[in-house]
Amino acid sequence: MIKCSTRLEAVDGGNGYSNEKLVTEYVQYGCGLCAPRSWLNFDCSPSLKLQRIPGLGWVFRKVTPPFPPHVRSANIVKGLPVSINSCTAIYCSHVLEHLALADLEIALRHTYEYLRPDGTFRLVVPDLQALARAYVSSSDPLASLQFMEAAGIGRKERRRGIVGLMRTWLGNSAHLWMWDERSLSLKLQEHGFRSIRRAHFGDAEDPRFADVEDAGRFSGAVALQCRK
Repeated sequence: MIKCSTRLEAVDGGNGYSNEKLVTEYVQYGCGLCAPRSWLNFDCSPSLKLQRIPGLGWVFRKVTPPFPPHVRSANIVKGLPVSINSCTAIYCSHVLEHLALADLEIALRHTYEYLRPDGTFRLVVPDLQALARAYVSSSDPLASLQFMEAAGIGRKERRRGIVGLMRTWLGNSAHLWMWDERSLSLKLQEHGFRSIRRAHFGDAEDPRFADVEDAGRFSGAVALQCRK
């Protein structure tokens, strides 16, 4: 596996990274547990932060899936410790649907800023249009329940108490805004992206995307590729 090119550049600020920002070629945000070392991987899960608490992290690593040690804690909405115009490619899979609409606007702005001119952004989200079509065409009396569950916009139960609230907070799995190809393509265009097209697993021109993409994540999803 190819190791990405990374160096540190001193700047003011830096989101807790000792006043340094990373200058790197390949960045993935919202990586979860899929974090190939050929990419610089970020995630903002509360469980990741808890796992990194000195002296106590081992407790949380036992009760939540442990993140790879090289995953960095950072939030695309608040800003990543990545230098402007430094990325050849940026990738996110099943991340943007977890953002409120206003936060998505900020995330796309940051993504655009981090990319080099002609840099590539590939993204995957659940396909709202496909889910809606399956719902309206179904004769199953439980179709609405199936739609709510598949879209991730309903809850089967409301967790109560401190333990329930902690599980909801750590899970962070609710979908806050769903997308189809047309609406998300328009948003990308509004933020300055060009050469916007439907993407499919394995069709990226840059072979490095093969390190980070998972075929299963493309099923029932909208995948788009665009450039700065």
